[in-house]
Amino acid sequence: MALENLLYGAHAATLGLLGLFGVHRVWLLTRFSWETEDASRDGEPADESWPKLTVQLPVYNERTVAARLIRAAGALDYPRGRLDIQVLDDSNDETCAIVDEEVRQLVASGIQATVIRRTDRTGFKAGALANGMKSAHGDLICIFDADFTPERDFLLRLVPRFADPKVGMVQARWGHLNRDESRLTRAESTLLDGHFVIEHKVRHDSGVFFNFNGTAGIWRREAIDSAGGWQHDTLTEDLDLSYRAQLRGWKFEYVPLVVAPAEVPSDIAAFKSQQHRWAKGSVQVFKKLAVPILSSQEPLKTKLEAMAHLTGNVGYPFVLFLSLLLPLSLGFRNEFSGWVHVALFLVCTLTVLAFYEASQRVLGRTIGQRLVDTACAVSLGIGMSVSQTRAVIEGLLPGTGVFVRTPKKGSGPKRKRYANVMRGMPGVELLFAAWIGWGIFEAATNEMWGSLPFLLLFFVGFAWVGTLSAADALRPLFASAEPAPTPEVTSSAS
Repeated sequence: MALENLLYGAHAATLGLLGLFGVHRVWLLTRFSWETEDASRDGEPADESWPKLTVQLPVYNERTVAARLIRAAGALDYPRGRLDIQVLDDSNDETCAIVDEEVRQLVASGIQATVIRRTDRTGFKAGALANGMKSAHGDLICIFDADFTPERDFLLRLVPRFADPKVGMVQARWGHLNRDESRLTRAESTLLDGHFVIEHKVRHDSGVFFNFNGTAGIWRREAIDSAGGWQHDTLTEDLDLSYRAQLRGWKFEYVPLVVAPAEVPSDIAAFKSQQHRWAKGSVQVFKKLAVPILSSQEPLKTKLEAMAHLTGNVGYPFVLFLSLLLPLSLGFRNEFSGWVHVALFLVCTLTVLAFYEASQRVLGRTIGQRLVDTACAVSLGIGMSVSQTRAVIEGLLPGTGVFVRTPKKGSGPKRKRYANVMRGMPGVELLFAAWIGWGIFEAATNEMWGSLPFLLLFFVGFAWVGTLSAADALRPLFASAEPAPTPEVTSSAS
């Protein structure tokens, strides 16, 4: 009886905490609206009266995408006398030669472009951006990561937002070049769309804080400087600077109808690496800025939404803990495993499904695409709870930790691609799938039908991510592969 009560209490507490995340998504959905007109095209044609602008392209060993990026930047429509392009190249492989040749061609075509290299990589991306600022000519700073391919009119559609002198940053929405490459890339794209289509839009429209996403956005240089500049004591320097700038009073603008296409990771190892860095970094920013945010003069709604944003990844440990409790709970209190599990499915799961389905609906995806992609996205999120829980725990510990770049597939031949770094124990999710599978068997045997939908969702998520992870880890044993890249370790803070 004591064990039963303990499990019941732990189960109820976990459900209650996860329910809060569900309520937050309901709030986001009730506040969500989508534009039908693109006001970003309004305004006078660009001329020499427009502000000086520097495009920064931070790259590190990006041989598969560097040329595409630099050509896209060179094709941006903006008065040539007001534009300069910096390629912040920290590479130590053949990317350097590719960069030099592409920049040479830009200069030959009349574009002001330079390559900036450092003798050491202190601060990594944040350090490269800060170093580039020393010689940047622009009053505005536009940043693109290596896998992005902005449209020609990107600058023309965002720069007019800076007519308001209080605007410190303007962010565009990410698109997905390889969305339909596989079920995995479709699920990843759907997860990102939930952030860019709904979360960013609602936060912007509600007048609360939201963040620059590290790329596909433009900063006012004064905003960067007044907020303390780029700092590298977290793994998400973009999120960190965003909150510091908004605490200094700068306004942020979001223009969701301006889309900058980019790659999503094409395999689970790269996706885990990327998501691990983002989750760990968000926890680090929470540790760094929670007190300044809560003690600021910002409205209560801004403080609450900032806390919800920065602690969003804390839901992963609760999902993982719930997966351990679900099969155990089947042996106790049949009434709890029946109607309460149905309520759980409705409150915690259907709100997530509705959230991602809404993002896909406004983007014009068909009903068939929405159903498949939304289900895959939710399953992927559940399966990622193992590696993301590790990221949250690491984020709570001292030090900055390991920064692992996300390999880009690009358009190059397979032999030229970068290998991925698999974190942790590849395929450990299969153990959780087996545990949930036992729970499914017990629920079916005891006719606890209300428990099956939730159990099946967890089983599919863990089995899918575990299988993909194991396959990624085993693939080098059956085919030749390049050596894994050296992990990027932050310097003194590690």
